Amino acid sequence: MNRRDFLKTFATFSTLGAVAHFAGRPLSAWAEKAAPPPRPRAKSVIEVWVWGGPSQLETFDPKPGAPRDYNGGFKAIPTNVPGIEISEFFPLLAQHADKYSLIRTMTHPHPGHETATYLMQTGRNPGGGRVFPAIGAVIAMFKAENYRGDIPPYVILTVPKGRFSEVGFLNERYSPLVTGGNPAAEKFIVDGIVPPGGLSREALQKRFGLLEQLDTFGRAAAGMEELKRFDEAGIGARRVVEGDAAKVFDLALEPKAMRERYGMTTLGQSFLTARRLVEAGVPYITINAQGWDTHKRHFETMKTKAAEMDKATSALISDLHERGLLDSTIIWWTGEFGRTPKVDWDAPWNGGRNHYPHCFSCLVAGGGFAGGKVVGESDEFAAKVVSRPVSPQDMLGSIYELCGIDPDGKLPNPIGLDVPVLPPESAAGRLRELYRS
Repeated sequence: MNRRDFLKTFATFSTLGAVAHFAGRPLSAWAEKAAPPPRPRAKSVIEVWVWGGPSQLETFDPKPGAPRDYNGGFKAIPTNVPGIEISEFFPLLAQHADKYSLIRTMTHPHPGHETATYLMQTGRNPGGGRVFPAIGAVIAMFKAENYRGDIPPYVILTVPKGRFSEVGFLNERYSPLVTGGNPAAEKFIVDGIVPPGGLSREALQKRFGLLEQLDTFGRAAAGMEELKRFDEAGIGARRVVEGDAAKVFDLALEPKAMRERYGMTTLGQSFLTARRLVEAGVPYITINAQGWDTHKRHFETMKTKAAEMDKATSALISDLHERGLLDSTIIWWTGEFGRTPKVDWDAPWNGGRNHYPHCFSCLVAGGGFAGGKVVGESDEFAAKVVSRPVSPQDMLGSIYELCGIDPDGKLPNPIGLDVPVLPPESAAGRLRELYRS
């Protein structure tokens, strides 16, 4: 029984109540892939999972010269790095392009959410009867030895992807803590860490005390190994809810101006919580940003979603930079694929974009990734890769390397499989042209 299981069990006691490259120009050559591995820099990773698949044209690969059937009539805007332009939907991020780099030629063959998510998260093609662990669980495992926090080493804000078991065949201790709750609410109730019902620390201590008084079975069965493990889980649970771990999720400790900087939305406050988790040393944090599967009325949806995302992402990058944490924190912004380059104006789509895995964009920042660069070049419609294709294996392998994990090394696992961290499949190699020296 782990701490979260103990808290959930404790919560069932109704008597006690609930507790529980070159700036602006694509790098057409990538001989750098033969360069030696980088010096590990990244202590934490923040994955911004743009759930559903963000359009490359309305994010980081705009095509203002294309017909309206492709760009919807929207423009590109300059960034603070000469030669780099992004979509007009992201004016705040445009002010920080020197701190991030763009990959415009992500590519894979899977147009379905489940299969694309699995490939992007594990580096493996689906099938074969075995579920491999996602990058978050793998990094949590490798970093766990040097991590001493009471919060689990992998945290998801605020809902799971739900496409597959991210821990795969690894030990359950590396499965993510899915917070649930709403960080923009008056109190952010986090499953297994922040007690529900607004309980104060004093009230919580009284309830734990009452539990001990009522535990006649525990006293009678002293010495049982199973009870000992239960007690150890209980001690760990108390340490979490009574200690500093719960404070990480108490956003009321942040100045009002800082909260507003991120945006007083579930998404914005999730980004702020991610920064606090980095400060607490948590190795891997995923923010699941929902609502980007824009088959219908794509542009209407973008006006809302992009504004929230622009504010939150720009605040996170600049905040980490100001605190001296960006150099040791990777930000990886991506979805499972992009959207179809040509807009479907007919009913029932009324200006929609569908799934498109053949050429899409993502953003990386910090943790050893250089800023102010663009990798890859797409065609005039953002439909085809012209130069420097980047596979999911290339992307994941680059993150692993910057975290000090050998992608070609063995993946430790409790069932004795002889498998590498990543398979040898690749498009054009890891993103070493983006590594800082």
